[in-house]
Amino acid sequence: MDEITFKSDTVLSDVHLHTPNQRHLMVRLSGVGQPVFLSQFKLLWNQASQTDSGAEGGNHRAHPAEVTPPARSPPGSGCSSEGVSLQAGADTTSQEEVAAQLDEDGDLDVVRRPRAASPSKPSGPPRDKVWRGALLLADYILSQRDLFRGRTVLELGAGTGLASILAATVAQTVYCTDVGADLLAMCQRNIALNSHLTATGGGVIKVKELDWLKDDLCTDPEVPFSWSEEDISDLYGHTTILLAAEVFYDDDLTDALFKTLCRLAHKLKNASTAILSVEKRLNFTLRHLDVTCEAYDHFRSCLRRLEGLTGGRLRFAVEPVDVSFPQLLVYERIQQLELWKVFVEPVTEPVVSADTAS
Repeated sequence: MDEITFKSDTVLSDVHLHTPNQRHLMVRLSGVGQPVFLSQFKLLWNQASQTDSGAEGGNHRAHPAEVTPPARSPPGSGCSSEGVSLQAGADTTSQEEVAAQLDEDGDLDVVRRPRAASPSKPSGPPRDKVWRGALLLADYILSQRDLFRGRTVLELGAGTGLASILAATVAQTVYCTDVGADLLAMCQRNIALNSHLTATGGGVIKVKELDWLKDDLCTDPEVPFSWSEEDISDLYGHTTILLAAEVFYDDDLTDALFKTLCRLAHKLKNASTAILSVEKRLNFTLRHLDVTCEAYDHFRSCLRRLEGLTGGRLRFAVEPVDVSFPQLLVYERIQQLELWKVFVEPVTEPVVSADTAS
């Protein structure tokens, strides 16, 4: 077996090696040592409970979309780059059930599940999660449907494809992109499982590989999920919204993501908006012997550098998004969850009159 090494400064606090059954099988490590898990889901959609676009904010719990893995997930059929497998549903676990039990000596008494319990027959509803930032972005899409209606959308680092699937309920075309044939096959599988959502709206989801560390899109027809010339023309000619959820956990990849945003922005024919979700994670580091949030700080510094770019033909404007929009998926919307918008517009040349020129 190849030796596994981790970058010393990389801390992924919400990643857990949790493998109680086949729906939680870690298949590999990403380039920065991030575990990649199997993760399939199907959204249970209640149209009657949907909140109209533009509704006033609040911590609403209408639950129109409950995310749950299918009953029998075949091994090897998909995985998640978001770090943990996917679930957004009501938590029915009582405090008594999770309270720590102590033995007569005061030690923690760990009660293990009997091996007779079959993985295919869970005793209760499956309890899977994605990172909260992805669910925050999903909530934003659900509450701002008019913003995505009829648009062409590009998601970077799609992971399970959750945001792409929800955007496609109203968008015309969504390019769901990530790196790795296993991840992209998982996205394709989740899209098929949730085709009931996009069928009525007519949105098309195209799963493609987009590597932030490469300057060009792969056009080799022999490579799975490569780009056709027609797709590239449509991407650059019509995309107006870009999405990225919870991909700012490693400084090198954050730099690559912002470099990719700039490169794409200069190729897009229309003004565009990038919507980025991030969780400000606090971690204790041995290097500082203190609690820090280095990944978030680096993300904010990249935003400032992007906004400070001058002398080009594009202008980047950055602003935070008020996250008081309705909460439709069930997760803890903590204050460390943030959404940011990056507006990309062409720089208008000043009009020089004849008198000024003379």
